[in-house]
Amino acid sequence: MTSIAEPPADAPCDLRLSDAALADGSRATVDILGDRVAALRDPGAPLPPAGRTIDLGGALVLPGLTDGHVHLDKCLLGLPWRPHAAAGSVRAIIDDEKAFRRATRIPLAEQGAEALLERMLRGGTTSLRTHVDVDDVTRLDHLAQILDLRARWSDRLQIQIVAFPQSGILGCPPVADDLDAALRMGADLVGGLDPVGIDGDRDGHLDVVFALAERHGRGIDIHLHEGGTAGLATIAAIAARTGAAGLGGQVTISHAFALADADDLELGRIAEALNRAGVAILSSVPGGTRCPPILRLRDLGVPVCFGTDNVRDCWNPATVTSMVARAQLAAYRFDLRTDADLAALLAPITAVPARMLGLGPGAVAPGARADLIAFAAGGVPQVIVERQEPVLVVARGAVAVDRRGAADGNPPP
Repeated sequence: MTSIAEPPADAPCDLRLSDAALADGSRATVDILGDRVAALRDPGAPLPPAGRTIDLGGALVLPGLTDGHVHLDKCLLGLPWRPHAAAGSVRAIIDDEKAFRRATRIPLAEQGAEALLERMLRGGTTSLRTHVDVDDVTRLDHLAQILDLRARWSDRLQIQIVAFPQSGILGCPPVADDLDAALRMGADLVGGLDPVGIDGDRDGHLDVVFALAERHGRGIDIHLHEGGTAGLATIAAIAARTGAAGLGGQVTISHAFALADADDLELGRIAEALNRAGVAILSSVPGGTRCPPILRLRDLGVPVCFGTDNVRDCWNPATVTSMVARAQLAAYRFDLRTDADLAALLAPITAVPARMLGLGPGAVAPGARADLIAFAAGGVPQVIVERQEPVLVVARGAVAVDRRGAADGNPPP
């Protein structure tokens, strides 16, 4: 049974969600004041005045979902279909994307960023971390546009921005200075990319990234596609630098494909280093053979978050924008069938990113940000295996999506 905090009996609220089922199977009335959850009240408890009441009729209420890794500036959902053109290597895709950008000058909101945000919100995502390219083609233009988009969507979505050196740092001369400027402009984190595979200098690349993070007091999120011994050595180096710099809880390694190449003994050593340093792993649960052993990492105590990564762009034509669908991909990939295993997939899109990335409420609890989603389901396992869309999305205390009654053609009350 969820521990329900009882506020003063006469404390009013702006929005009340009555007869809500919580993830542990208990029932509660959820009171919202401003952009925060004010109280969880036991069924039958006295109810003070509410500005608006929505009777959920036993619908399952969960915290808003977090997408820990997406690329708003790359998305092409607003354009006609573009066949996937590049193949063979990360460098080949980078070159293809830069050629596309030189030939296409469409505002990012129209190109697909706005459409992607709309889809994400409808699917229950209320917080996200987006990487924004900083290279010799985009310079700081993409960052300026995404900063503007973040401001316009701030009433609905919590958005973190990573200044991301998609073309590398050492081999792309303007980037080091532009990353510094990006952090002054308002980027929340500094990114990195394949220090050996792209820049050919692990220490040189990481020197720049960690120096910028320490200078500006920001976190780090590094894309690491490198596999095998080189990739594992880079993960170890990132963990060591994180501990030395006192950046525990502020560093994420995205993708970390090399972890799929480690035997269990080596994985145990790396997990110990990651835990000691306070480094999180972010995975999009990719296909093929390069998916990190997510369940084993979790068992070893490593915090793992999920993200969508690429959505209809030069890197990937796929259009999976729902974090519920992402959790279902993990269930499919790892053959998870029991209710306990399925329910555990909620953590990488709620509690873990709240703790490690500072994104989302993480839980339905008094004092938490009032980002809440409701499903017509008997529990979390059903939501995941059926890839359900929420019937109600509350963002920052306001109703953002309301599908109640849509199935039978009746408008929501």
